[in-house]
Amino acid sequence: MFIDIAKIFVKSGDGGHGSVSFRREKYVPLGGPDGGDGGRGGDVILIADKNMTTLLDFTYKRKYVAERGGDGTGSKCYGKDGDNFIVKIPMGTIVKDFETGKIMADLSHHGDKYVVCRGGKGGKGNVKFCTPTRQAPNFAEPGMPGEETYITLELKLLADVGLLGFPNVGKSTLLSKVSKARPKIANYHFTTLKPNLGVVAVNGISPFVMADIPGIIEGAAEGVGLGLKFLRHVERTRVLIHVVDISGIEGRDPVEDFIKINDELKRYSEKLSTRPQIIAANKTDMLFDDEVFINFEAKMKEMGYNKVFKMSAATGQGVEPVIKEAARLLSEIPVQELEISQEDMFIPEEKKFTYSIKVNEEGVYVVEGTFVDRLLLAVNVNEPDSLRYFHKVLRGKGIISELMEMGIVDGDIVRLNDFEFEFLL
Repeated sequence: MFIDIAKIFVKSGDGGHGSVSFRREKYVPLGGPDGGDGGRGGDVILIADKNMTTLLDFTYKRKYVAERGGDGTGSKCYGKDGDNFIVKIPMGTIVKDFETGKIMADLSHHGDKYVVCRGGKGGKGNVKFCTPTRQAPNFAEPGMPGEETYITLELKLLADVGLLGFPNVGKSTLLSKVSKARPKIANYHFTTLKPNLGVVAVNGISPFVMADIPGIIEGAAEGVGLGLKFLRHVERTRVLIHVVDISGIEGRDPVEDFIKINDELKRYSEKLSTRPQIIAANKTDMLFDDEVFINFEAKMKEMGYNKVFKMSAATGQGVEPVIKEAARLLSEIPVQELEISQEDMFIPEEKKFTYSIKVNEEGVYVVEGTFVDRLLLAVNVNEPDSLRYFHKVLRGKGIISELMEMGIVDGDIVRLNDFEFEFLL
């Protein structure tokens, strides 16, 4: 089964919590703080692997979570860093943010890496909060949460030459003749339901990879038929071989078919439509009037296409000149990376802990948000030193000033999640 698109969930490891600990030794009953920091959470890393050919694995497993960092312990011992989670994907995979559709990375070479989610930072132990006036802090910092998101993996085959043409024109037959690929071949439309790759190795030329793209029909650029599902695989090719059924046995006009396919290419990608095209007029073994090919060739040259070859993929006649011309063009065209515009690039948002303040029906000032969750996790509101640190953070963050601007007065109640306190200036 060939799978070329998948949606998965990825999450990096949370950072470990800092430790609240005090040194306890014989004859030292009241030693100083010695709580260690938490370990860093593991990253989720995507790596391109040449041994993978499809995204089939991701239809069975869709959730990838890295290891959490270990918590700090006493004696200033740091928690263990979480292990990174390595996700192997095929070469030629585009990584996209699921929500926006923006491109995060293009992993087209073996060993290419992309850190899709970074692990959370470990929290500080209570030894880090020790000051001349606060010599026994009874609180520590929690670990930072890891990142999590849904991403789309989109495979674009890495082929040098792409075979274009309507269904049943002989693309699969051509690929089977010039490579060891064995695509399904039959006399009906859409025999090819998945792209096939083959290495073309002919005497006198450098080997190259050819892709048999399933038949593209009118409206493909809008998703008709197999449409967009397979047009993406033509994007990386440097040369296109446009196979046309010259015999007319199905009552089709080869010139009209050629124009329709190129119109679809142009609709899908303007740049793709300018790739060099070799025109292979196929099924000439079933052609009983040479005037048909002569007229077809003349019309192609009028349209600016000078590389027109007479060929029969079934018998092998005329195949070699087509392949040699493709090899010649490849030798002149450098391998180019897939161009990604700035508009299509994904820009990660800076992680911030935020809060909001509102007054409920009871006149209570309610402060909520990710900043509040993290602050309450870090402090022990029942311990005097920790509570002083709590109020210091509220002032430093600007929450006290914002409450005063909203008209809070002494005696009013402030609520942070389940914790309430009476406001006193």
